Amino acid sequence: MKTILIHALLLVVSIPSVFACDAQTTASSPGGTAGGKTIQITNPALTGARHLPYRLRKSDVIEIHFTFAPEYDQSLTIAPDGFITLKGAGDISAEGLTVPELTSAVSRAYSFMRDPEISVVLKDFERPFFLAGGQVGRPGKHELRSPTTVTEAIAIAGGLTEQAKHSQVVLFRKVRDGWVESYVLNVKAMLSSHKLVEDFELRTGDMIFVPQNRISKIKKFSPVASLSTFFTPAQF
Repeated sequence: MKTILIHALLLVVSIPSVFACDAQTTASSPGGTAGGKTIQITNPALTGARHLPYRLRKSDVIEIHFTFAPEYDQSLTIAPDGFITLKGAGDISAEGLTVPELTSAVSRAYSFMRDPEISVVLKDFERPFFLAGGQVGRPGKHELRSPTTVTEAIAIAGGLTEQAKHSQVVLFRKVRDGWVESYVLNVKAMLSSHKLVEDFELRTGDMIFVPQNRISKIKKFSPVASLSTFFTPAQF
């Protein structure tokens, strides 16, 4: 009887350990395993993380309110250089910050006040968008109203024309000021095979170009100015 009880207890203790191992494997192995090794099938450069906090851009309009010093209340537009000019506190960089980060920066700028109570409100901003060019029904700038993939964006832009070379659709994505990274997507193969692994979700500012003829060479990194052959420069 003692032997049976001991085996039963060992079994109960070992079961949670097995579940814990399975849970860790599942959590860390989105692409499965091979030979006991984890395979990661992700491309963070292309897969857009959801629910990222909004970061301020040029031409965004913000309002700053002071609870105990309303004479410092102000409405400001982020300048083309990314800065704002604070009343009585000089210039600070605002582009690329979240609203809470800007609130902290403004508080530091007004550190000459005693415990300033400040609130920052985003009043107007550029709506998320993507650009579509080349052989689509409605080339131009389109709003990103919800999570949108490359093929969905092409549909929003009026679909492909009869002349479209959709085996070589190019996605241009800004990686830093003045530069874009390019990705060549075989939309034709994706649609025919119904395998949409590479049907990536767009980020605001992404540019999709559908050529009429095969492009012989596409550089991995290019200056934004060089995209004028694909898009209208005023759209950038």
